[in-house]
Amino acid sequence: MLRGLYTSAAGMISQQRRQEMLTNNLANANTPGFKADQTTLRSFPNMLINEMSNAKKLPGSNPIGSLSTGVYMQEAIPKFLQGDMQETGNRTDIALLQGLVPINDEGQQGMLLYAIQAENGETRYTRNGNFTIDGQGMLVTNDGHYVLGQNGQRIAVGSEDFSVNELGLITTAQGVAGQLNVVFAEDPTNLVKEGSGLFRLEGGQALPTAIGNPNITYQLKQGFIERSNVDLNDTMTDMMTAFRAFEANQKVLQAYDRSLEKAVNEVGRIG
Repeated sequence: MLRGLYTSAAGMISQQRRQEMLTNNLANANTPGFKADQTTLRSFPNMLINEMSNAKKLPGSNPIGSLSTGVYMQEAIPKFLQGDMQETGNRTDIALLQGLVPINDEGQQGMLLYAIQAENGETRYTRNGNFTIDGQGMLVTNDGHYVLGQNGQRIAVGSEDFSVNELGLITTAQGVAGQLNVVFAEDPTNLVKEGSGLFRLEGGQALPTAIGNPNITYQLKQGFIERSNVDLNDTMTDMMTAFRAFEANQKVLQAYDRSLEKAVNEVGRIG
């Protein structure tokens, strides 16, 4: 009976964590470049039950079957699908439209990202092209992270009076200001979310640039942003499913609790 308590409690915890993940997806439905998380539930290792009533038999000689010991949420993996393009008319909005990208040996399609500089000076990556210009005339993200060019340097544009061609070459009234560094992640599952739309490569390595790679095609569109790839209908449906699964486990837990209460207070009572 106690094992049943643990199993139902594990189910409640896993569904609660899944609900939290779905809530975060829903909250970022309008965040440019956001990649929705998806999760997988796995069962704990099963236990093999054997008959122990016959003392003459060796343990394990008469197996009854296996018993699941509960489930847990294994991990949350971003869904790296291209979001829809939305025209904004803002010259600092630059959407990255992914074209031909190689598929790795595991059948996973690679992903293209912008390279930016985080507060600690380390390079991070993002799909959010909702940029702006800081007080020094540098091209930055809305969180103040510097957008990096092909040479790994910050890009000075001065004002919004600049243009970006399809390959990311930035031109101002003074001439060419630089080229946006588009990098290539061969296996996007190795990317780790850090919040604010930022990714880093597991292990801390740098991603290679996609500029000049003959196997990769892409197009940058000025005045556009890539919308979140969160599907509102699917997310709401999944949230309701998670809530009902939580309730079902909760009722099982309450049933075990009532049975324990009766066993303690009524069974074996001396009249």
